[in-house]
Amino acid sequence: MGFVISNVYTRTGDEGTTGLGDMSRVSKTNSRIEAYATVDEANSQLGMVMEFGELNWQAKVLLQGIQNKLFNLGADLSTPLTTEYGYRIDQKDVDALEGYIDSFNVHLEPLRSFILPGGSKDSALLHMARVVVRRAERAVWKSAEEFELNLLTAKYLNRLSDLMFVMARYYADTEILWSKEN
Repeated sequence: MGFVISNVYTRTGDEGTTGLGDMSRVSKTNSRIEAYATVDEANSQLGMVMEFGELNWQAKVLLQGIQNKLFNLGADLSTPLTTEYGYRIDQKDVDALEGYIDSFNVHLEPLRSFILPGGSKDSALLHMARVVVRRAERAVWKSAEEFELNLLTAKYLNRLSDLMFVMARYYADTEILWSKEN
């Protein structure tokens, strides 16, 4: 780590502003802040999956690595592109998620219907992570309408929500299918 936090409270946000990665101050209601705050929420949701789920150790290692990537992604969102910092999320990160999706998906039957979230505790937790990740992606796209951002962050979140969906199907004891008869 390149910094030490000796005091949790700083009082610098008491007037409704917060600092970006380049130390500039913006409103706490800024869409960039909403984007990386929602990424933080998604990261916390992955922590819930790992803590309360019963995933195998390989899946937990995978999710822990993704949690680290989400910290990098948040750093990309909190650092204006006008600074000297480079991107932390790049195409190889998106490609890695696609590989994970394929590795889980190969074990699943093709979808023939919509599925309801659930089927097991793990599946339900992964679906919750999926919807928070999807909300984070929408927040990034909204912020990108106002600010120049690393758009690979949105692409990464899109693939991450796909991975959460495929993992939720993989870890479902039974898929609860929705059909016209229900």
